[in-house]
Amino acid sequence: MDILLVEDNPGDARLAAEAFKEGTIPTQLHVVQDGIEAMSFLRREAPYESAPRPDLVLLDLNLPRKDGREVLAEIKEDPLLRRLPVIVLTTSQAETDISRSYELHANCYIVKPVDFDRFIDVVKGIEDFWCSLVKLPPTA
Repeated sequence: MDILLVEDNPGDARLAAEAFKEGTIPTQLHVVQDGIEAMSFLRREAPYESAPRPDLVLLDLNLPRKDGREVLAEIKEDPLLRRLPVIVLTTSQAETDISRSYELHANCYIVKPVDFDRFIDVVKGIEDFWCSLVKLPPTA
């Protein structure tokens, strides 16, 4: 399973990578640090021409250059990308961010825990649900 993590915090990206390594499902985690890179990856634009189409996108909201809300809107407006499941994984607990994310058709919204062990549990929960229980559409 290919997962695209859009995360500008290197520590959070490293934690997610470790959690997926410890998981039971074989995953390939691809990490980009901002919204412009995310859209280039998803559209297979330079330097990501050979990037796989991810099965799942984990998206932070507060990103440099193009924020996660803009990325989410672009994904869901693009006929080639809209079926991609997008999980918002962010520190924001603001009701406006939660509501707006669902209005933009996020598949779920998870607040990143600040505690290391809890963060690992959340990532493992994402893996268990999205990689084991859910039947995802085929990638293009």
